[in-house]
Amino acid sequence: MTDQAPTDRPGLLQQTRFRVAVVAMLVIVLGIAAWLWFRPGREVTDDAQVDARVTQIAARVGGTVTRVTVDDNRLVERDAVLIEIDPRDYQVAVDKARAELADAEASAVAAQSNVPITTATATSGVSTARGGVSQAEAAVAAAGKEVDAAHARLTAVQARLREVEANATKAARDVERLRGLLAKDEISQQQFDTTVATADAQKAASDSARSQVAEAEAGIRVAESRLAQARAAEQQAHSELRSAQTAPQQVAATKARASSAEAHVLQARATLAQAELNLQYTTIHAPIRGIVSKRGLNVGQVVQPGQPLLALVAIDDVWVTANFKETQLRNMRPGQRATVDVDAYGGREFTGKVDSIAGATGARFSLLPPENATGNFVKVVQRVPVKIVLDAGQDPEHLLRPGLSVVPTVFTK
Repeated sequence: MTDQAPTDRPGLLQQTRFRVAVVAMLVIVLGIAAWLWFRPGREVTDDAQVDARVTQIAARVGGTVTRVTVDDNRLVERDAVLIEIDPRDYQVAVDKARAELADAEASAVAAQSNVPITTATATSGVSTARGGVSQAEAAVAAAGKEVDAAHARLTAVQARLREVEANATKAARDVERLRGLLAKDEISQQQFDTTVATADAQKAASDSARSQVAEAEAGIRVAESRLAQARAAEQQAHSELRSAQTAPQQVAATKARASSAEAHVLQARATLAQAELNLQYTTIHAPIRGIVSKRGLNVGQVVQPGQPLLALVAIDDVWVTANFKETQLRNMRPGQRATVDVDAYGGREFTGKVDSIAGATGARFSLLPPENATGNFVKVVQRVPVKIVLDAGQDPEHLLRPGLSVVPTVFTK
């Protein structure tokens, strides 16, 4: 026993030294790894996920679904037909709109053709009315002269009548005076007969003068009647001229009706365009290339405008949204290199770069953002979304899907 103890001590000491060396090496390796991992110049977070555009497909018109060409989790190309809605009602609306457009165009052509006709008619009417006024005024002047002439003739024949009546009265008195002298045989029978003949002639002349006066008076009445007719015609001509002088207003009204008809044509065209759009909306196409998700309809289902039908996930354009703590953003800038470890694929690493930093913290965009000005305040480190875009060509099979958890590392130096 005494001889064996010195022999075991060197081996135990050697084992101890070996163990100490191994532990020291492990500590050094772990220290170097920790220093490399936590050394300044990089920022890491596990609060991150893959993001992509998710397009909600909704109906723009209502109707009965007649065909659904896609199913959940299927890849569809851009412009591929997704859903078809019964188009018959919308085809009827298109036919009706086309008929209304044809009617509006015909009315517009008729209204437009009336414009030059109305213009020419109105211009001709003004000229004709002015000529009629001039003619009527000339007729009134002529009738007035005729009346004046008739009055002058009446005055002359009245003067002649007075003269003839005076001579007839004198001749009749001479006959009566000579009749007594004839009875006394103081004058000859011849002289008496001459006086009687003269009295008869004067009486005949008086009767003729009276006839001429009556004729002159009748002529005055005829002339005055013609003058009244001429004045009435003049008033009518002036009235027609005033009516014809409204030609600019008539032309303007015709042009306004033509413009209104053109406006109806434009309205009918817009109605037809809207009806054709509604008919096109009965066939829903894929606006992007993506994966179909959340299909919520079947054939025979009645949908309403704006009703969500399914979603398309654009897997060709994905990025990473990393929610870094606000204390990690001091040296972070757009354009810095980054790596992304994807949990779903055993930590497979993707490379990329920082694209942008959000304009506010994630809490600010929440449904109920915190209000630090009320109640007791507890300081919480906020997180800010950072968008990291991946380098092209790393995911040809499109394995990255929105929502996958990742661990991004941003190299700030």
